[in-house]
Amino acid sequence: MTRFTVDDRSDGSLVVSIDGVAVLTYVYRSPVAQQESPRPYFHPLTTLGGETVTQSRPADHPWHQGLSLALPHVGHTNFWGGPTYVRDQGYTQLPNNGTVTHRGFTALAATDDGVEVEEMLQWTAQDGSLVLTEKRRLTITADDAAWTLLFETVLRNPTASSLRFGSPSTEGRDNAGYGGLFWRGPESMERGTVHAEGDESMGSRGAWMAYSGDRATVAMVDKKGSPRHPEPPFSTPWFVRTDEYAGLCPAPFFSEALDVAPGEKVRFGYAVVVADGASDFGRASALAGHPDEKESS
Repeated sequence: MTRFTVDDRSDGSLVVSIDGVAVLTYVYRSPVAQQESPRPYFHPLTTLGGETVTQSRPADHPWHQGLSLALPHVGHTNFWGGPTYVRDQGYTQLPNNGTVTHRGFTALAATDDGVEVEEMLQWTAQDGSLVLTEKRRLTITADDAAWTLLFETVLRNPTASSLRFGSPSTEGRDNAGYGGLFWRGPESMERGTVHAEGDESMGSRGAWMAYSGDRATVAMVDKKGSPRHPEPPFSTPWFVRTDEYAGLCPAPFFSEALDVAPGEKVRFGYAVVVADGASDFGRASALAGHPDEKESS
């Protein structure tokens, strides 16, 4: 029987272990500087065999924090970190780096089936004003092949004004539609292989995408209910990088902004599957829960 444990540490982090292997650390009280848009993040994540599959605060982009929900344009606030892309000006450091603050756990338990976490959070602008409220749910499970993080969240606009969720691409920069649940891989996974339901290129659309290195594979799956979920007429775009760094993100605001009215909610739901070893298309699709898919000729 698989044994799950969860340890809530005094430094503001949770550590989830599976059969004695610490596979997930969730830093829910971020210690980073304001310009990096402090927010909860997962790092390190490891395979069941102990291979690390995340990188946090690399020199090239110190606001990349392992795996985290990071949104570069929410109204006028940058919850991604670093400079903000401004139309006709380019990247500009503004006093608009927001903070996502842990407000408490409403559930935290390890069972024979996995680990369940429920968390309340607040998203505030750099001046301290409230931008969003959030209820987040994390579920960690495992089988013989891999372990899975199910990341589900509901964001609510509590303000009196509509909020526009966007990306640098919606502000005028081509092919820079990042924003969402973003994974930054370690140097060991750079120049890896990408597998996808459809095209493997930047901005392609589909229900899942996987990134395979020599020693590990990370698959991400868009779940029903997320913005642009792949049901007609919607389809989720993906942000993916293999050169310069390893990065992967279901990016619902890649090329089209989303307006959220006062009092309205937006939901995100993603599965992140972490496995030892490199993967071909067949194994990647099976990890993503699509085992009947065949590689196109």
